[in-house]
Amino acid sequence: MKLKIHAFAGTLALLTIFTFWTSTILSELFGSHARVSSIKTAILWGMLILIPAMIATGASGASLGKGWKLPVVARKIRRMKIIAGNGILILMPCAFYLAAKAQAGAFDTAFYVVQAAEILAGTANITLLSLNMRDGLSIRRRKPAAK
Repeated sequence: MKLKIHAFAGTLALLTIFTFWTSTILSELFGSHARVSSIKTAILWGMLILIPAMIATGASGASLGKGWKLPVVARKIRRMKIIAGNGILILMPCAFYLAAKAQAGAFDTAFYVVQAAEILAGTANITLLSLNMRDGLSIRRRKPAAK
């Protein structure tokens, strides 16, 4: 059951972040300021999905990996620390700042600098979560004796 929770939560988190990232890119490239503002607001609401998914992913992963000495498990743990730090220290503050600026119609240099930082940090988290998913699938193919 833990494995199914972990797989579902991890996939949901990855897809949610990818949706945020894609929506941001598309709205910036092809949308109006009103569209960008609505996307930035929607991202804040989307955190109601993302945050529990990330917590469930981390908690279930820690439980599943407890006692495993495989290097792949250690890599997944290291990546999750970076993903969590990136999310808490960069992505969440950026999301709140950008939503506030967009709702105020303040599409100035500061908005676009923070937007660039958010896109880069989002890219990093998408990459790291994808690597963790790949490694998780490789662990699943291992025999139980590898524990």
